[in-house]
Amino acid sequence: MNKEENIKVGITIGDPNGVGGEIILKAFEDPRMLEMYTPVVFASTKLLSFYAKTFDLKTKIHGITSLDEVVPGKFNVLRLIKEPFTVQWGEVSTEAGKLAIRSLEAATAALKENKIDVLVTAPINKESIHSEDFTFPGHTDYLNQELEGESLMFMVSDELRVGLLTDHVPVKDVPSTINAKLIKTKIGTIKESLKKDFGISKPRIAVLGINPHVGDNGVIGTEDQDTLIPALEQLREDGNIIFGPYAADSFFGNKKYKEFDAVLASYHDQGLIPFKTIAFGHGVNYTAGLSHVRTSPDHGTGFDIAGKGTANPESFVAAIDAAIEIYLKRKEYDILNENPLKKLSRKRR
Repeated sequence: MNKEENIKVGITIGDPNGVGGEIILKAFEDPRMLEMYTPVVFASTKLLSFYAKTFDLKTKIHGITSLDEVVPGKFNVLRLIKEPFTVQWGEVSTEAGKLAIRSLEAATAALKENKIDVLVTAPINKESIHSEDFTFPGHTDYLNQELEGESLMFMVSDELRVGLLTDHVPVKDVPSTINAKLIKTKIGTIKESLKKDFGISKPRIAVLGINPHVGDNGVIGTEDQDTLIPALEQLREDGNIIFGPYAADSFFGNKKYKEFDAVLASYHDQGLIPFKTIAFGHGVNYTAGLSHVRTSPDHGTGFDIAGKGTANPESFVAAIDAAIEIYLKRKEYDILNENPLKKLSRKRR
């Protein structure tokens, strides 16, 4: 691949008081990374230079003021702010939240305008970003509004893929949030993503129960019997290869997940605790179901280690790799599934 043909990877700075800047720069310490794709960080050269100096990193920063100035093979940093930002390691800060959101909004706009090809987001702090102007609980909900499609939080690694039926929902609200429409929508999104983004023609999907032991036939809650099981039966009748619901407590321990292409968990911790136990450090948070590709590392802002220089960039590198692989898989899928009459028409021209 020539540098001119490189995929443009838009990167948000995340919370500037966390480990985002450190892992971004560390990811590009090896200059060979720039031969495979072109990064565009939405922040400021002063801020990235501060991180580079603090952690003694050698990544060469190429400052730009417009996306028209992006240079293939360079570590491009788009200047969003002129004024200096004072980093307060590990601190929750309104100013940090404002910069994180500004970076996200600018990168998302560039994604929608196809000025970047994929988006990789560094971690944000939900308390810092929350305001009257930004009421979303995180990246996924914001991108679901801004991009076409129906979003799904999809945690992926080489050995495991876990989707969430409900994501940032309080545990007390999980049962009332789950209904037949939601179940069918999320499974439909997982199925489509496995086919389009991962090249799996006949996906096998496992579903975890809502209650312990899948409710034990109503002894421990009736949500599984009343809502989940009937919806899954209907999906199977419609030709979907769906299994379960399985009791979540033993599903991962006995490595049952290895038999499936993806697992749908009923709520956040039911899916993310086992995923991060199995894949932490090299897993990726992928927002499936949308018109554009967005990934992020499988960890948070790392406030407890911010400024210490010990942050591991492995998951961030995995997020970049996953974004590019999915982007290319989608292109391949579109070509393979293109209307044959259009192909024939082009050949005749």
